[in-house]
Amino acid sequence: MSPRPRRVSRRAALGLGLALPFVTRASAAPLVIRDVNNRVVTLKAPAERIVLGFYYEEFTAIAGVAGWDRVVGFNRTAWADWRTAIFARYSKPIPRLTGLPDVGATDENTFSLEKVLALRPDLLILPDWSFAVLGEQVKQLDALGIPVLVTDYNAQVPERHMASTLAIGMATGNEARGQELAALYAGKVADIRRRIAGEASKPKVYLELGQGGAGVVGNSYGTGMWGRILDLVGAANIAAPFIPGAYAPINPEAVLAANPDAIFIAGSSWANRPNAVRTGFDASLATTRTSLAPYAQRPGWPQLTAIRDGQLFAIEHGLSRALFDYTAMQFIAKQIFPDRFADIDPVAELRRYHEAWLPVTFEGTWMARLAERGA
Repeated sequence: MSPRPRRVSRRAALGLGLALPFVTRASAAPLVIRDVNNRVVTLKAPAERIVLGFYYEEFTAIAGVAGWDRVVGFNRTAWADWRTAIFARYSKPIPRLTGLPDVGATDENTFSLEKVLALRPDLLILPDWSFAVLGEQVKQLDALGIPVLVTDYNAQVPERHMASTLAIGMATGNEARGQELAALYAGKVADIRRRIAGEASKPKVYLELGQGGAGVVGNSYGTGMWGRILDLVGAANIAAPFIPGAYAPINPEAVLAANPDAIFIAGSSWANRPNAVRTGFDASLATTRTSLAPYAQRPGWPQLTAIRDGQLFAIEHGLSRALFDYTAMQFIAKQIFPDRFADIDPVAELRRYHEAWLPVTFEGTWMARLAERGA
């Protein structure tokens, strides 16, 4: 097993240009936490009965396997139903996952305040998008004295990543672990920024969600998630001018007209998506390449610069909103600025993260080039 990453002090993280957000402990008690929306959340002590809305791998990394003993309910849909293979893996080291009550998903209008209240939580941890749509219900929770902590890894704003990590650490009694992970993330992002600093060129990149297969035009990303990642690594996101919000498909003719230098198709282990690009724990390199290959034969694509130069890639979609998404940044940056990232191995970085912070064995294919000349 690789050694745990060296802990970076708060002072060192500040020196890297990424300030860690404000999280303090008031003497002995209570715990005073400022979440990603600058809301002050006060707990008498680390929460013992948590309802968790999303970001399961992040919670696991920060709170550890033992942290799940504090969880009394969660949004099962977004993990057990949407990412069945990953949920099955985590259920082995955390067997209580299979029996935890489901409180529903805001994405599917199944979230139930009644189910939440029945679990008698002392903390509800929600992703920002859920918090935004639960206005009246959040007010009810506030009136009942049940604090709500908002987290956000989707926006791809490093400071929000770190604020979420520090807050979860403090709320679960894992303050030092949260600080270490936040500093690790700060350092990795700062290193990427340092490497691309002064780069005059902005290679044109197209990224598409590969959920429906090559015969379906999937979402591309403007702001947040992959769109923000492309901004962070110094790429010119060809889809951005055509997407007014976070994500949407763009006209295939726009891709041909832009003639991107590199193309990335986001895959995963989605259930009931037989034509999807397959990536993740259970995908072999051959499986990933076989599912990616039809994209190279889309109408007009064989003439694109990216296809002619062997710059068609698969990348795990889960890497667009995670504490280890810096590995996706490294992978994309390495393909468009190979000289500046020659000494970086994103897959090895992802493996090290899993070995240090997560209870599941890293394996499979998470990022790969279609051509045989490398990955």
